[in-house]
Amino acid sequence: MIKTTQETTDTLLPAELLAFLPCATPREWIDAALANPSLLLIDHAQCEKKAASTAMSLMYRYVEHPLLLTKMSQLAREELLHFEQVVKLMEGRGIAYRHITASRYATGLRDCIRREDPHRLVDVLIVGAFIEARSCERFACLIPHLDDELGKFYRGLVKSEGRHYEDYLMLARHYADEPLEARIAFFAERERALIEAPDPIFRFHSGLPIAA
Repeated sequence: MIKTTQETTDTLLPAELLAFLPCATPREWIDAALANPSLLLIDHAQCEKKAASTAMSLMYRYVEHPLLLTKMSQLAREELLHFEQVVKLMEGRGIAYRHITASRYATGLRDCIRREDPHRLVDVLIVGAFIEARSCERFACLIPHLDDELGKFYRGLVKSEGRHYEDYLMLARHYADEPLEARIAFFAERERALIEAPDPIFRFHSGLPIAA
């Protein structure tokens, strides 16, 4: 990966998204990503596929919510397109797509989701907003260090994933029967812990890398 532009996270991302996240990605994670480009892309592809699956799952579970159905249908299509684009980019670089274990990040957030609706749905949507916002932030952190092809691709993903973050948060507010600030703050602290704590496995959403 070759450093190209001097863009910063602040210039690539809206202030609202940066304020939503409880912390910045550690520099150590960026260094680990640049040292493991193949693993980064494989897990990125896996994340796009999982995001599409999550959207489809919501469509099947909550058929009575037309706004959610519309937004999740759009999101699923876009995430699958991103999956195809990542796999094609990997193929051009001689990187074979393969299954790898997932990071603790999404599971760590979803373990805190309440079990009964409508609270369950609201929590799922808040978690989705954090995952999409963190993805945007990590793309933005990497862009200044990437070659032109990958940097251009990730710059486009910042825009689309930013819309996904906005849609998840809008839906959470739409279906909530209580103010969301306390629940968002709860998941923000959980998200901070997952990002800043030492993590033995490097993945796109992993925490602070542990030196081998």
